[in-house]
Amino acid sequence: MRTTAPLPTRRIEPRRARADRPVCRPADRTPHVTSQDRETDPDVALLGEKFERALTRLEEASDFAKASFQGPVLDVAKRLMRRAGGLDVLYAAAPRFDRAGLFAGSDWQTPETLLPNLVSRTFESGAEATIVVEVLSELRLLAVATRTAVHPGVSAEQARSLLTQIVALNLQRMYGVRSEAARVGAGPLDAAVDALFAFLIDHVGFDDILDSLLDEVRRILAQRPIQTDAVRGMVSQISVTLADGVVTSGDARLGADRLTSALFAPTENCADDPGVAAYEERLGALDRTALQQEARTCARAMHDTGLVSDYHAVLLRWLATDDRRELLGSALGLSQTGADVLRCHPDLVIALIRRAVHPETSQTVYSLARFLERGLLHVPSMGPALWRQLQLRLPPAAKDTLEVRYGPAPEAEDRLLAGILAMLGQPLGVGQGNNPTCQAARALSMWAQCDPDFLLHLVDEVAQTGSITMHFEGATLRSAELPAGLAKVGPMDADPVSTLLVPHLDRVYAEMGRLCVGRAGDPHRWINPEFHGWWVGRTFEIAIDVATGRLDDLPGFVRRFHGSYHLDHNGGRPVIHPQPAGLAVTDSNAEFVGWHAITLLRVAADQAGVMRVYFYNPNNDSSQDWGNGVQVSITGNGERHGEASLPFAELASRLYIFHDDAVVPASGADVPDADVAAVVEMAKASWAADRVPDAAPEGPAA
Repeated sequence: MRTTAPLPTRRIEPRRARADRPVCRPADRTPHVTSQDRETDPDVALLGEKFERALTRLEEASDFAKASFQGPVLDVAKRLMRRAGGLDVLYAAAPRFDRAGLFAGSDWQTPETLLPNLVSRTFESGAEATIVVEVLSELRLLAVATRTAVHPGVSAEQARSLLTQIVALNLQRMYGVRSEAARVGAGPLDAAVDALFAFLIDHVGFDDILDSLLDEVRRILAQRPIQTDAVRGMVSQISVTLADGVVTSGDARLGADRLTSALFAPTENCADDPGVAAYEERLGALDRTALQQEARTCARAMHDTGLVSDYHAVLLRWLATDDRRELLGSALGLSQTGADVLRCHPDLVIALIRRAVHPETSQTVYSLARFLERGLLHVPSMGPALWRQLQLRLPPAAKDTLEVRYGPAPEAEDRLLAGILAMLGQPLGVGQGNNPTCQAARALSMWAQCDPDFLLHLVDEVAQTGSITMHFEGATLRSAELPAGLAKVGPMDADPVSTLLVPHLDRVYAEMGRLCVGRAGDPHRWINPEFHGWWVGRTFEIAIDVATGRLDDLPGFVRRFHGSYHLDHNGGRPVIHPQPAGLAVTDSNAEFVGWHAITLLRVAADQAGVMRVYFYNPNNDSSQDWGNGVQVSITGNGERHGEASLPFAELASRLYIFHDDAVVPASGADVPDADVAAVVEMAKASWAADRVPDAAPEGPAA
């Protein structure tokens, strides 16, 4: 969402290359000053009255005039922020911010879409107006987290999670650590920002923040995402905090030590975090037995946490030589399956390591291990496709796109190759980022699972021609010739393959929708098989009448879904190929949020005997509360890494579209009426509440 004056817009800056040095251990620490340590400035009362008047005028302004009244509120807020006691005044008014329209027309209007990793950049930008809005947004989140305010798009738990990540990524402000560059570049609001984080920690508690942070990191890593920059940033800040002695004992310390050691000190030879150059020198002094132990220790830390140390990347490159390659399997932690692939294709794997694995792309080590475990190199087309990729030279436009997003090191071709391995090794780790492109992310994930050589063909085509070619019912669609789709610009917070392909896929998907204009029914009936692949079932079911937006035989829809996918009602037929489906997503209050694309992966009974649907959600975080007790699970109920799951009835209650690839469509006639009625009631108590036959809301758009 773009902002309207006077509110500013965030900018995403290129990612800087990581320095070849150990983590900075702060030597000049300033004791943490809490908000209670500062006496209230006598001017705060007067400024508080001015802020009250400005906020009231904003509340009373009409929607089209809000922008004219936001500026005075921000101006007084900036003056309050810089005075002791001012944050208390602002926090007391935080429940009114959304109602008044303080964030209207800006990125901050929808906090559920905000990216915690951008907050530190905002505070370091020097743009005072942006900093003030960010501070007020954090106070708004704190009010929601403490249940003194309500926001329709963010629950108290979600707000607390966002705050946890924001504080984690800015822990250095808690104890006044400043690099020389930060000190020189300090702006007039820096002290106010430091006071904000002291204020947040005072209200939430650091012990609770650290516990919540560790839970958050584990929760994210349990899903094994491809993009781990935010998590690595959080762990980095935890490492600095531990070095400062803030936490000395307890479960939090043990959990934090495990994560930080996996990232910065996975073995005894790098326990002091010496830097990659020094570590490489140490490897040269190790004998074969010590190298074997080094390899196993790195692999164990990687598979236990899902995080890969830069030192692990250095080790893998060190082992990728003729006289050390027999230790590669140990360093990757391969099972017999992966080791067999490595033995059959050693030259290709060595070439992939030398080009794709660098300290800057260290997470690719895990992806490579998962790729080999999938046995994809035994597919005849995959070897030639990857050799072709190794020979690819990107044109200037594609190189610029990747370098803007990731920086110049390693080379763009190597970065892209690392991204390909990430997607092929972790097809359920693909995320759409903060972009309205769930369809494209789902397609990439599905191709990585079912048609990986086609995915590599698309990468090769867009790299060489700046376009992709797909077909819709015989018509040839070339992305370069098509207008923009939902995403007006390319994603800047996605993996390398998505960064290149998603703008083109989005255009093709939108064009397929335009070609369906005038047809009765939902266009996904025709789009999904053409866009995703031949394996998408041609039997198509939808719970809504598209023209009116009303429910259309919801009981029959539920019954047919049971007959297609429930193992007790479909003759025990498993899901053969992942199938696209559509959800009516709800928030923690069970209120409708929007239409969303997922992939149905499999149906199975969990360890408690509950029949569950396991699915892929491309929205970067599958652990969600959809209200009325519908809590999406990502671990503990038989999920594999990257899967989300729900009991069958709960998933069915949020479903509105599905495909079936059965030769004979299922009727679900044997499904008990009570089971169908229970699902229908759950739907009507949530997203379908205003879609009963006497209501006429807008029909599904995605």
